Amino acid sequence: MEFEREDQRKKIERFIQKMPSLSTTVGKVLEICSRTDASPNELNKVISLDPVLTGQVLKLINSAYYSLMSKVTSLTRAITMLGMNTVKNMALSTAIINSVASANKSKALPTAKFWTHSIGVGVSSKLLAVASGVSLQEREEFFIAGMLHDLGKIPFGDEYIHVLSIARQEQRSLIEVERELLGIDHQEVGKLIAAKWKLTGFMASCICCHHDIGTAVGPPSEVPLGEEDRARVAIVTLANMYINIHDIGYAGDPFPEYRNAEMLLELTGLDWSDLAAISGVVEDEIQKAQIFLQV
Repeated sequence: MEFEREDQRKKIERFIQKMPSLSTTVGKVLEICSRTDASPNELNKVISLDPVLTGQVLKLINSAYYSLMSKVTSLTRAITMLGMNTVKNMALSTAIINSVASANKSKALPTAKFWTHSIGVGVSSKLLAVASGVSLQEREEFFIAGMLHDLGKIPFGDEYIHVLSIARQEQRSLIEVERELLGIDHQEVGKLIAAKWKLTGFMASCICCHHDIGTAVGPPSEVPLGEEDRARVAIVTLANMYINIHDIGYAGDPFPEYRNAEMLLELTGLDWSDLAAISGVVEDEIQKAQIFLQV
């Protein structure tokens, strides 16, 4: 059963066009944090003008996810403690999740299980990033990139149920079946979403290339991933494989491509023992990270 490819693409493009844009505040936050000369005070000024976003950031920093010793009531202190990059990621992830939540979704992927999978990949990405020696300042970026890597699955319609069914019955990787039946895969759809929301860099690469490391990075450019970027995206790809193998949540891909595992481990400098080592803490960390869906 092959679907009309052109119609499928147009339907997805229409869906993405109708998705809410990210707020002006979030746009300004991204703009400020992209500048090398930006100051925490500038970020504080922008976020503090948005009471909802301020409340979300403070709720997150005071959650079990960060396990701080004392309560933080000041946005300025939150930015100082967490750093501009983490606060930017907080603002961006909550805005994206809220935008996605307000869009009509296919019945193919149960919402709660989809987000459990997504958070599981985020948590595992962060734990594997720690194991690979990623700096403290960058670790949160791995959590956010992992959590959002499957955004491209959301715009698919109910015909996706058939795609998921074939992948399960034939024990094939989901992306392979998407390409065969729909003529478009969730990475390509993710690329359209990333372009709409002007997402760039590592996060866009994870959304657009987590199954095809070394091919192309998402908007705005079409250039091959550099060695460092490939290694960073490979961490998220390994985390995705880990969560699928352990059947945590559900994103429709219980039979991921294992043939790339050794290449991914080599790229990241990790080995199988690093994957085994995170198994004791993943479930607890997923529970703590649920706060990102509740702000």
